[in-house]
Amino acid sequence: MKGSKATVLTLAQRCKNILASNWQAHLNTIKADAKGSKEDIYTSKVKYIVKKGRPYIWVPEKDMHNVNTVIDERGSLAISSPFPWPLSSLLRNIKKLPARIALTGDVIPLKDEKAQLATESVKEIILSEQRVMNEFTYTVSGVLSSSNLITTTRSENLKELVDGGERYRVYRFNMRSCMFIDGHEHTHEVDLEDMETSKAHPLASFSAKLIDGINQSEARRRALILFCFLYMNTSAKVAYVLSVDCKGFDVLGKVPSPVIKDGVSEHQWKEFRFTFKEEARDVETFCRQLVEMEEEALKKVSSYSGLT
Repeated sequence: MKGSKATVLTLAQRCKNILASNWQAHLNTIKADAKGSKEDIYTSKVKYIVKKGRPYIWVPEKDMHNVNTVIDERGSLAISSPFPWPLSSLLRNIKKLPARIALTGDVIPLKDEKAQLATESVKEIILSEQRVMNEFTYTVSGVLSSSNLITTTRSENLKELVDGGERYRVYRFNMRSCMFIDGHEHTHEVDLEDMETSKAHPLASFSAKLIDGINQSEARRRALILFCFLYMNTSAKVAYVLSVDCKGFDVLGKVPSPVIKDGVSEHQWKEFRFTFKEEARDVETFCRQLVEMEEEALKKVSSYSGLT
């Protein structure tokens, strides 16, 4: 079940999936005032959507970005793959960052009419996502039932953009470069033409809920430990899903380290890749194959124990 070229996404696909899986980013612009552009960088969190492959950003009206971009429209976006709690707490403790992308480009303000069209797109995304969730089967609901609805659902997090509670300015982000930074802090430049032609998978927008649903369930985390034992031949003390995609999922497991201290083996966190027998075309297929893997693992363990 280890990954190969056939079972791993391209860098452009991974970037597109990260774009589609999140709804907030760190926007960086160059500080400016009435005298012109400064060399310092100003950073804050912003909400965004992706429309026709391009990010559209909502910046609160009082945010400094609105001043900076009048003087200098250059900016950058940093977006990570989702890591809802308890994964976020673990990653902070072990000082590990999730895979993420860094985009450079121009932050272009939208005129009122186009800004209104962008806001209508947000409403469409919210309604579409809620329709999909209302049609989830028992299998999907079983996997997602442990997940926190508010913190892991894109539609819930985008509602504030359309509820009128705060005033925003809307921008289009015109990409000039894209970098993919993997979990080992290795940086990879991604061809913009590949970004243009690659599409995010339908699974991507629900990845935060899937990750959280699995990691918040003790039974499912025990199944991850079984996967590490049966398919990777290693004994994990604890395990969490790190990321999900249409071809499989990555697990972060705490496993024995080759380092021995005072006669006792140390432990280290290590990543493992598990791939599906068939590509998951949607959330339903992902959950069905995950459940099948869990059932298969339990049967194998029972067989080893002589119980069957």
